[in-house]
Amino acid sequence: MSSPGRSTASSNVMEIIHSVAEMQQRCLEARAAGRRIALVPTMGYLHEGHLSLLREGKRRADLLVLSLFVNPTQFGAGEDLDSYPRDLEGDAEQARSVGVDLLFAPTASDMYPAGYASYVNVEGLTEVLCGASRPGHFRGVTTVVCKLFTIVQPHVALFGRKDFQQLAVIRRMTLDLNLPVEIVGMPIIREADGLAMSSRNSYLSTDERRQALALSDAIALAKAAVAGGEGSAVAVLETVRQRIQQESAAEIDYIQICHAETLQQVTDIDDQSVLLLAVRIGKTRLIDNSYLSEED
Repeated sequence: MSSPGRSTASSNVMEIIHSVAEMQQRCLEARAAGRRIALVPTMGYLHEGHLSLLREGKRRADLLVLSLFVNPTQFGAGEDLDSYPRDLEGDAEQARSVGVDLLFAPTASDMYPAGYASYVNVEGLTEVLCGASRPGHFRGVTTVVCKLFTIVQPHVALFGRKDFQQLAVIRRMTLDLNLPVEIVGMPIIREADGLAMSSRNSYLSTDERRQALALSDAIALAKAAVAGGEGSAVAVLETVRQRIQQESAAEIDYIQICHAETLQQVTDIDDQSVLLLAVRIGKTRLIDNSYLSEED
């Protein structure tokens, strides 16, 4: 059954493939026939943010591939691997509605067979921010994305900018390993009240959902301060911290202002400065970000 409130429109003829070998063979054949392939890697439970990536992928390529895989290697001990929301049927309906050609939904045992021992690790960018509080997370991300690139052979891959650090890490990996894939970062899609769309939003109670708006509120306050002439990162961070701490369910993991490419913290704000937040609302860890000089 699809989830309440999720789109169920479907018209596109789409194939669902579970086998790694079959998926790779189909994509190699498509490349040999001169077809341009776009890949949108996801962990499923699709929302409008994912669909925006798929629509752009459809525009950029002849063959649109969506991967749905809750990747066990990017979850740490005690994280929500087992409870992460899953809805293959609902996801397939939404994928058809935006013109996905191939939906790749492999099993963990096929992606990581017995004896699996090879991982991709990007240094530097992965030890800060989410990497500091989730050791090993980005090793899992880069490994699975590299595997997906090898299996699907895409010309272009699209990722949401909500996972800003992930996007930076994948760009670095792709550059360093000379992978022939164009990486496209897409804007954050927000709910009408400003909350960044996330599959984990489904964990929030009604009151927690209200308190979660502190993240987007804090970003708006920070951008207003910068637009008004504030150039000190310390001052802006204090404004952000005060707003989030107004919520009883909020526990700050990190609030930092970093350079967009290096992810190193800055003291003076310029057009490459990004505000990045990770905040637990109750038991749910939410992330959000924005360039501070970016207009709404």
